[in-house]
Amino acid sequence: MRSMPALARATLPLTVAVLLLAACASSKPKPQPLEPLTPKIAGRAVWNQHVDDIKFPLTVVAVRDMFVVAGGDGTVLALEAQSGRELWRGNAGAKLSAGVGSDGRFAAVVTREGELVTFEQGQVKWRKSLGVRVNTAPLVAGERVFVLGADRAVQAFDMIDGRKLWALQRAGDPLTLTQTGVLAAFKDTLVIGQGPRMTGVDPLRGAMRWEVPVGSPRGANEIERLADLVGPVARVGDTLCARSFQAAVGCVDAEKGNIVWTKNIGGTDGVAADAQFVFGADASDRITAWKTPTGELAWTSDKLQYRGLSTPLSVGKTVVFGDEDGTVHWLARETGEAQLRLPTDGGAIVAAPVVSGTTMLVVTRKGGLFAFRPE
Repeated sequence: MRSMPALARATLPLTVAVLLLAACASSKPKPQPLEPLTPKIAGRAVWNQHVDDIKFPLTVVAVRDMFVVAGGDGTVLALEAQSGRELWRGNAGAKLSAGVGSDGRFAAVVTREGELVTFEQGQVKWRKSLGVRVNTAPLVAGERVFVLGADRAVQAFDMIDGRKLWALQRAGDPLTLTQTGVLAAFKDTLVIGQGPRMTGVDPLRGAMRWEVPVGSPRGANEIERLADLVGPVARVGDTLCARSFQAAVGCVDAEKGNIVWTKNIGGTDGVAADAQFVFGADASDRITAWKTPTGELAWTSDKLQYRGLSTPLSVGKTVVFGDEDGTVHWLARETGEAQLRLPTDGGAIVAAPVVSGTTMLVVTRKGGLFAFRPE
């Protein structure tokens, strides 16, 4: 099995990561050997850049024909999507625990010391101590910045002056994941993950609008019952799809606040979706595609088992996964058949690939930024 993510005890002011040594005691199965592949589509790397090693849950933002990324040392970087040219650069002055959120003008990250740091075009705008560990990239939208803490509390701040506008706290299990949770915008609603529940919130006042359970915690102890929603959330029109850690994959009608479907299935990383399919890999890296409208099984593939797959991206006629060896895999979205395979720098692909126009960006654990484009 892939190594289990670290956990955090949300009851501490600054949460402490603990490794699940017992869960990792058994040796990891050998990765499935890659089959020889004659490329069926054409694509190539068009540029690459570099940031400090990624030792935190990274979110990459594609906005306004640019990519906004962050490095472990606190660097925040905006790159022109077409060419990789640096547009602006800033630094939080400390190592990061979460990042990056951006609307193109403003950006935000959180340091390991629990400090929210905001930027405008690379210049530090203000800092705010949060008093809690953060593992999810802040969301920047509507001149506000929203932060989801490891304690499942959400805080909202005015992006212009840093004023705290509201906070939404709810009781939850004592353990939470030290990986990206669900924090997203849907029309005029803030969507958050609080445990296995997807929740719609009024972003102006912090009042709850709706709440839908995606997964059902089950097990004999705190670890087995952990079922937090894992980000990023995948949006298709009014439908938002997400994984409930080691419990389920499901889709929610965010306009009505109703569950569309949910399927009990193990897994630790986020999903991708388009109008036809929802894609995800389970804990053994067996890939499954479900039909988006109904949740009906479309296909499965075990050809990349135990390769440490990333959160995928659905783009064009393909679904794209990165693996722990830094290889990027393009699969046919209709069948799962391998279409193209390209290397990076040998570091594990972290975060979900993102796309701007015809350029797709992947980031490796070593801090390599690799842009690919079809030919």
